[in-house]
Amino acid sequence: MSGINIEELLTSCAQLTQTALERCVRPSDARYGVIHDAMRYSLLSGGKRLRPFLTFEFSCLAARNNGVDPDSAMQAALPFACAVEMIHTYSLIHDDLPCMDNDDLRRGKPTNHKVYGEANALLAGDGLLTRAFGVAASNPCVDPSVTARAIALLADCAGEDGMIGGQVLDLLGESEKYDLSTLELTQALKTGELIRCACLLGCYAGGASEAVIEAAERYALGVGRAFQIIDDILDVEGDEAVLGKPVGSDAQSCKITFLSHMTVSEARDYAKRLTEDAKAAVSALEGSEVLCELADYLLTRQK
Repeated sequence: MSGINIEELLTSCAQLTQTALERCVRPSDARYGVIHDAMRYSLLSGGKRLRPFLTFEFSCLAARNNGVDPDSAMQAALPFACAVEMIHTYSLIHDDLPCMDNDDLRRGKPTNHKVYGEANALLAGDGLLTRAFGVAASNPCVDPSVTARAIALLADCAGEDGMIGGQVLDLLGESEKYDLSTLELTQALKTGELIRCACLLGCYAGGASEAVIEAAERYALGVGRAFQIIDDILDVEGDEAVLGKPVGSDAQSCKITFLSHMTVSEARDYAKRLTEDAKAAVSALEGSEVLCELADYLLTRQK
């Protein structure tokens, strides 16, 4: 037993992130109707806050392996962690829209467009995406060169060659029965790129060496793909009350998933191999225990 309680650590990180996110988008403004309410509704609705957690953990890992104070690295990572979570939230708002996945529930609550209407939900997502770059650009704890590097990374990972490109491929998968290699590319872009972004943003905040950055890339690839595989399994076998959203939506939308190409047992074995590779990528680095524990935790998650 490692003695690490990963759920407690995730909860603590989520609370830290929640407090910071509350400051990122101001409350209602009568001049703009409900837009700030709509942005805050989804941004502050909870969730695992996995991406901020990865940013914080890799900032500490980089710091420990580079002679930097981990607490200072955490402070430097905070604006980047908020930025990546804002981009993640925007993607969920848009993903739930009728023109995309047409979902009514997210984290056990009505989706944004069900509360504020499609137009305001679209604009809320746009607002969060735009605001994220402002938050990252205003980081007072890093050199301007680090800020510029972080903003370029955010743009690449969230853009047409990253998450958006993956979403396009995902939509194509509803009408074209593509092969496993195309599915893996879709996952690497749609889900994986923002996870990779979160890990590398932490590396930048902690002044990581190239060796740590390479380890972060490999860890992100393994954990990101395993995360998507477990998502696909939970959409078939999960408990709707635990997930906070309907199960079976992938099949209903005729989407290609990992279970289109392998059995549940095969998919779990694949996810386990990916997890082991992710752990191997960082295990030789000082302070990697939490990241290794997180990888195992995500492999067995129920939501």
